[in-house]
Amino acid sequence: MLTNPIQQAARMLGVQARRNYGVTAVVLSKATDPIQQLFVNKLREYANKSKGAGGKLVDPTPEIERELKQELEKLAKQYGGAGGDDMTAFPSFKYEEPKLGPVSSSS
Repeated sequence: MLTNPIQQAARMLGVQARRNYGVTAVVLSKATDPIQQLFVNKLREYANKSKGAGGKLVDPTPEIERELKQELEKLAKQYGGAGGDDMTAFPSFKYEEPKLGPVSSSS
């Protein structure tokens, strides 16, 4: 009679141990995974380079700069931008107040 509760407790402890091991294995592997650490390092390096570039392309080659210029010219031509307009900036809208005349009421 006592062996049945002991067997159930042993099964529950086994399940709990597997679950806890599964959770801690994931947490510990993320902290020590060399591939993930390399990815995080590259992200930080890119963020530093991006800050240094001042909003421009990071490590651009002349070919990439030429392609960017061609694409911006194509967009300017397609959407009616003037040669000096910055096609990467958000457009500015100007609204004028309508001129209202006197209202006459004929009753």
